[in-house]
Amino acid sequence: MVGGMDCYFDARPLPPGNSSGKSSLVGFSIPDVGIRFKAPFAGVDQNHSDFASLLALLEFIDSNQKYFTNHTFQIFGNNLAVINQVNGRESVPPEFAPLMAKAAAYRGKYRFALDWIPPQENPALDESAR
Repeated sequence: MVGGMDCYFDARPLPPGNSSGKSSLVGFSIPDVGIRFKAPFAGVDQNHSDFASLLALLEFIDSNQKYFTNHTFQIFGNNLAVINQVNGRESVPPEFAPLMAKAAAYRGKYRFALDWIPPQENPALDESAR
């Protein structure tokens, strides 16, 4: 494959009292290689959960370079606040500074663009999670 690879991240709130005891479902998808991941997560709020989802995607990319050699990649999500924070357009709340530092380290290591898409166009979590 030549060119860029599209990757997606997302987090959805879970109902209170769910069997996992977690507050959200985080996930990512890399359709070009058939990768889909989702897991319950104990986020303090939606931004925390979306940061966790983005970092899970970046950690996967870092650990699985066989899929990404010779590729640039584009990352899409639907949490504009997190995207703007990682892109340097908004300030990061102090409690998320360690998460931002990890995201910045991955951005320094790999070439990727990070952009917003509408939730209905984000395949990171399937319809059952919406």
